[in-house]
Amino acid sequence: MALAVATAMLIAVAAHGQTPTSNVVGDPAKGRALALEECSHCHLVESRRASPPLLPNAPPFIAIANAKETTAASLSTFLNGPHPTMPNFILSQTQQRDVISYILQLRSMR
Repeated sequence: MALAVATAMLIAVAAHGQTPTSNVVGDPAKGRALALEECSHCHLVESRRASPPLLPNAPPFIAIANAKETTAASLSTFLNGPHPTMPNFILSQTQQRDVISYILQLRSMR
């Protein structure tokens, strides 16, 4: 269900003419650290995790990264909107750029 919601949001953003980009100015190492701290309770943030996330329907970050609709713009839009299936947390612009850089760095890693 969560994957479907995330995918639908990414498709909606892509349909509005957003183009994929990997030119996000952010620190992927800081993004990874933040994601491990804030997101790993529900999402699989990296492939080397000892235990499964609490919500098995929450999409792994690598699946989000490799969705053809995923762009820096779609991720930014998603992070700035309400999250019906997620806690409503607020990231600073710097934190958003860092997390987006980390997610986009995961693209094509399997």
